[in-house]
Amino acid sequence: MNVQIRSKDVKLNENNKALIESAIEGFSKYSLDITSTNVMVKTEKKGISVEFDIRIAHNEPVIINQRDEDLETAIDLASERASKALRRLHTKIVDHSKMSIKDLEPLDS
Repeated sequence: MNVQIRSKDVKLNENNKALIESAIEGFSKYSLDITSTNVMVKTEKKGISVEFDIRIAHNEPVIINQRDEDLETAIDLASERASKALRRLHTKIVDHSKMSIKDLEPLDS
């Protein structure tokens, strides 16, 4: 998986980078074919914005934007929202792959 962490007008310390990297490592538990993850941290008028852009093979990308006054809070909230979206996608894929035509009940005419 290709990981890129960028910041604009924000100085990321090692603790913040480690927090982002641990969140990205946690995404692997969903068994999705994640090809790349781009994280953009930038300051805005109303605080700090954190964006997770997660590219998954054969699926639409998962893009999460989170804004907060505190950098660590924004990272935590964005990683929780990304995990929730990836969990939903994983459940959707697993549920659809279990069903086959043989499992369907015949319609009574």
